[in-house]
Amino acid sequence: MPDPKDTLTDLRERLAAFAAERDWDQFHNPKNLAMALSAEAGELIEHFQWLNADQAQNLPPPALEEVALEAADVLLYLVRLCDKLGIDLAGAADRKLAINARKYPADKARGQMTKYDKL
Repeated sequence: MPDPKDTLTDLRERLAAFAAERDWDQFHNPKNLAMALSAEAGELIEHFQWLNADQAQNLPPPALEEVALEAADVLLYLVRLCDKLGIDLAGAADRKLAINARKYPADKARGQMTKYDKL
């Protein structure tokens, strides 16, 4: 399995090249990218609106492909935003997982959906 950091680095570089080829850097400031990310997250959510848990878990193949592409849009904007801000996304994710492990110890959080300060 490839190293996620290498995969994100490759994706970041490919996105930067894609934007540069189209002269889109002028539009890719953190505010615009965050807004686009939010819009794409909304489009992803839209696919699940009004579905029950079983329907959401068992999307038909055409809907699943649409969800996959919306999820990709979210990822692409997030990677581009982090690139513009100089954030190591994989490193930040590692740090956040460590923080969450401390906030939600498995022996207290297992099977719970309680916020960490209420465990």
